[in-house]
Amino acid sequence: MEILALGVLLSAFLLGLVLGAPYIRALRQFRIGQNIRPEGPQTHYVKQGIPTMGGALFIGVTCVLWLFVLLLLPQNERDVFIPQTIVPIGALVSVGVLGAIDDLVNVRYGFGIRGRHKLVWQTIVGLVGAIYIQRHFGVNGVYVPLVGEVQIGEVAFVALALFTIVAMSNGVNLTDGMDGLAGGTAVFAFLSVAFIAAARGFPWLVVFCAAITGAILAFLWFNVHPAEVIMGDTGALALGATLATIALTTGFVLLLPVLGVIFVAETVSVLIQVGAFKLRGRRVFRMSPLHNHFELIGWAEEKVTIRFWLIGAVAGIVAAILAYATPK
Repeated sequence: MEILALGVLLSAFLLGLVLGAPYIRALRQFRIGQNIRPEGPQTHYVKQGIPTMGGALFIGVTCVLWLFVLLLLPQNERDVFIPQTIVPIGALVSVGVLGAIDDLVNVRYGFGIRGRHKLVWQTIVGLVGAIYIQRHFGVNGVYVPLVGEVQIGEVAFVALALFTIVAMSNGVNLTDGMDGLAGGTAVFAFLSVAFIAAARGFPWLVVFCAAITGAILAFLWFNVHPAEVIMGDTGALALGATLATIALTTGFVLLLPVLGVIFVAETVSVLIQVGAFKLRGRRVFRMSPLHNHFELIGWAEEKVTIRFWLIGAVAGIVAAILAYATPK
């Protein structure tokens, strides 16, 4: 299984590299370019018009590899492969469609879908995924790091799962504000949940994580500074929801704030900024999300990105070790 996962990762990476350049040319041809929000940092104005919807590249590559593995498997293996991966692939595609519509509306009109409208679709996807995970795997509890499983009941698990999927989807979306930032931190997060899935005995989740990791790495080839293509909501919203469903399936949802510490920090920074301004009329950060604050205090974009990558890598390793050290 480890060799299969490695092969899938390399295949996804190579396929993404092959398809990346023609896909970017197609985006340019159809003038699907990013609209930069005027209230953002002035240094980001140069990104105006860079092709967006880059997330469709790694979503498409992941789907191709998922179908390829499915077709190769005998029926008895499919009966295990599909239940373990149907919710992550479903979240990736369904939330990716939402993000693609949002990106296209933004390109056409200069503004995206309203937040509450996106929240409705995210909630529907999250609820369906949460109920499937709970019923198929009989999940009634969560694993507390270094302690073991703690029963919380079906209803509480579904509620927690729904909140987690929606929150993580938006958390990754908030992180997607610099070249390579969301993609790089997502790579470390998915590698971490891959090791956690291996520790919990979900081999096909490991293979799925390998596919999406390889696909994101191929995307990063074109997305690192200066970016040739931007992930857009197509990729950012989908990555967060998918990451959450994998963590929920393994039972280690409580490790998401660890392995996804950057996504959590970005979200919390926005909540603090909005809350402080409404309550006290003052701002805590120069600008939120958090990466914009560091850029405005003098950090170069590449420095912010790489330092956030390093934090994400360390956090991912910590989360994987905690999962292995937790009693089953």
